[in-house]
Amino acid sequence: MRKALILLLFLLPASLVWLSCGASAPSSSTQTSGIKYRAFLTNNVSSGSGSAGIFIVNAVTDVRPVISPISAGNTPGMMVLTPNRAQTVVFSGNGTQFSDNQLSLVNNASEAVANKLTLPGLTESFVVSPDSSSVYVAVPTAPVVGQSPGIMDVVALNSGSITGEVEVPSVRYLSIDNSGNRILGFSDNSDSVAVITPSNIGISNAVTTVCCFNRPVAAFFTSDDTTAYVVNCGAECGGTQASVQKLEMTPAQCLPYGVCAPVPVSASSVALVDGSTMYVAGTPVPPQPCPAGTAAQTCGLLTILDLSTLTVTNSGIVITDGYHNRIALGANGQLFIGAHTCTEISTATETRGCLSIYNTLPATTVGSVPPGGVLIPPAIGDVTGIQPIATRNVVYVVQNFALNIYDDTIDALEYNPNDPNHPGQITNLIGQFVDVKTVDF
Repeated sequence: MRKALILLLFLLPASLVWLSCGASAPSSSTQTSGIKYRAFLTNNVSSGSGSAGIFIVNAVTDVRPVISPISAGNTPGMMVLTPNRAQTVVFSGNGTQFSDNQLSLVNNASEAVANKLTLPGLTESFVVSPDSSSVYVAVPTAPVVGQSPGIMDVVALNSGSITGEVEVPSVRYLSIDNSGNRILGFSDNSDSVAVITPSNIGISNAVTTVCCFNRPVAAFFTSDDTTAYVVNCGAECGGTQASVQKLEMTPAQCLPYGVCAPVPVSASSVALVDGSTMYVAGTPVPPQPCPAGTAAQTCGLLTILDLSTLTVTNSGIVITDGYHNRIALGANGQLFIGAHTCTEISTATETRGCLSIYNTLPATTVGSVPPGGVLIPPAIGDVTGIQPIATRNVVYVVQNFALNIYDDTIDALEYNPNDPNHPGQITNLIGQFVDVKTVDF
């Protein structure tokens, strides 16, 4: 499965262990940025001019304040904001035997790590309960005595302590419903979904396995949590056919197990739902040829579905290739789609990387992009973070370890009056960046 790109780790014991001898004390520093609307930006390298950590950026003025980064492990990367915006959960790990595999719980008000703990392996997915009380962490390589590796751990956000653990072999990705009563777990090389009931963890019958999918990787729930729309990666992840499939969580009309017939799509490794519209993107297998105008030999495809009828409304929309795992809808109807390990081109006539911008507007041209058109910005590298700025017409994109700021009224790098010679950049923002999240809106 192409998502399993990480190396096998020198594994820590199966249960989570505290760094040192217990919960870590908060930072002794009381200095904060004083910024009202902040973006957190993870930097995973230390150098002579700076340390790895979480940089703070003013998301209104695109300025980095003169303040030290928040220390959050050796190589901080992926972040998830709690629904109440009080904390940011950060994972640090680099896939080597020296990886610290640290999960940090950052207090957003004090801009300091409140607690940290060590996971028994890498994680690529963790979700927070709707009441912001717990974080659920998928650790696919965590050792389990007498069984295949793979666990989902439960961490209390108020203390950083481990409150539960459930065995789910090779579980790599998690999706949580709106009430927090159900979590779906998706495992490597599996055509089943683990339905996890958090309230039963540590008691009995916490996990029910439901079959008949095709390398599922994600799910999206209806507002009443009665239905989940499961995204099947299919051939791109070692299966056969990419699709979207309805899983009924209440007494089912589809039999068996409430699993309805799949709706085939061209490729689907990542998806986003906006109202009743679902956008799914991926790279088809066998490869999709690119249209004229690029030196790239293979391309990805975007498909649009109407979830109210579970039908495809638009398909064959050409985007970059690679493994797509980042997607966000910015202002002005601009859909940003990011991938890694795509075809990169850097010549005198073409620059092309792993970012695609789709204009969802039905009748408005944005920059040079017509309605329903796609722009591949002239920037190379993997895309590891996308964050629309809610109060502005800009989107922060981490690509090729740098932060680029796009103006989604023109689908181009924004003009920054703080540094007019470098559009889309922030002065003195130096590092190898991985993820970006706004924490105040």
